[in-house]
Amino acid sequence: MNKNENNDRARNLTDGDITQTLKRMTIPMILGMVMMMSFGLMDTFFVSLLGTEPLAAISFTFPVTFTVISLNIGLGIGTSAIIGKLQGQRDLEKSRQYASSAMVLSFGMVGALAFIGYLTIDPIFGLLNANASLMPYIYDYMNLWYLSSVFLALPMVGNSVLRACGDTRTPSIIMAAGGAINAALDPLFIFGFGPIPAMGIEGAALATLIAWIVGASWVVWLLAVKKKLMLARLLSFAELKQSCAPILSIAMPAAGANMLTPIAGGVMTAVVATYGAEAVAAWGVGNRMESIASIVVLALSMSLPPIISQNVGAGLYQRVQDAYKITVRFVLIWQLFVFVVMWVLADWIAEMFADEPNVAMLIQLFLTIVPIGYGVQGIIILTNSSLNAMHQPIAALVLSVIRLFIFYVPVSYIASLVWDLYGLFWGVVVANLCMAILSYMYFNRALQNHRREMGDKQAQ
Repeated sequence: MNKNENNDRARNLTDGDITQTLKRMTIPMILGMVMMMSFGLMDTFFVSLLGTEPLAAISFTFPVTFTVISLNIGLGIGTSAIIGKLQGQRDLEKSRQYASSAMVLSFGMVGALAFIGYLTIDPIFGLLNANASLMPYIYDYMNLWYLSSVFLALPMVGNSVLRACGDTRTPSIIMAAGGAINAALDPLFIFGFGPIPAMGIEGAALATLIAWIVGASWVVWLLAVKKKLMLARLLSFAELKQSCAPILSIAMPAAGANMLTPIAGGVMTAVVATYGAEAVAAWGVGNRMESIASIVVLALSMSLPPIISQNVGAGLYQRVQDAYKITVRFVLIWQLFVFVVMWVLADWIAEMFADEPNVAMLIQLFLTIVPIGYGVQGIIILTNSSLNAMHQPIAALVLSVIRLFIFYVPVSYIASLVWDLYGLFWGVVVANLCMAILSYMYFNRALQNHRREMGDKQAQ
């Protein structure tokens, strides 16, 4: 395939109106992520119908499952940054080689992590303060979930390749299809139908496994055969070694930064667990709702990096700054609207997810406090994704450490000692506000330094 044919399959993001480009790329991502987020939300909803203990059990799995997913996210970030820069430089053949390497790398690394997780279910969930009555439910869910996580690696990294090439519509379709499959199979496997036995919480994991197998098969065919954005052959060891190193140089710090989130989440879950299973169940529902409420921010965090990577590769730094500021302004306004909606619907959401009055009351408390900080939390997310796109993963990692272990966990924990769960929820808001200010200031300085360094190199 010649260069022009390959170029037809990727979109140039270094010209055109930035706002319209962001809109064109983000809207399909939002639609796809609504379905993708339904994975967790539908699992949580149907499992909640089984009772408080299964709901508490699946809430305990969030930090663990997100640790594995974080490796996928990191590999996707590294892949997107490298592919996007190569596309901006118009080095299209090398882009295909790096895409192939990223797919092989993700499958192997996530498989290894999942195997380790499978062998350490007891000690890990013991550290999270999961009591003996919940462990059978946790076993049923995690045994299948670890297997399914290997198949999640391929669509997550494959979608990063597509986005780096300016295509957000196809990843959205893949995510939407996966969400639809999961939503359709959840009640079938959880409660049973005809010859299919009721599998309870294990059925939720089986539905996820099937959905991700379909997504993995689909994205490999699209990249290798239809769009030809990766090589349709196995790479040699020399090719893998050459292309994996640059990807890992960004992916590992990015994965580390993302893995810090479930570690901090695990600490917070352990703190919440001291208030009882009802509090853990409410905390889990609140975090699931947070994922839904942050869909626009998360979609922008996936559509903004390809724009930044391609424009950094082309040396167009003013476009990088403009794109970042446009997204920050929009996110603050949008998430304020989201907070108002969640505040109004808090009673209804609580009743939908909980039959027990105490659980419903705690869910309502979460939804009327924590979402106040979603706008400033969006600035933190966008800044980290932008720094990774600029090939500054260590800076993003350092900011994540500061956010989680200087602000989020300490502030929330100290506030909980004084005002219980009410204080913990307000502590989350205050921590996000402080970190957002620091993140915004750091990004602007980092961009100025990057522009100056590139100018000095060109002068030499």
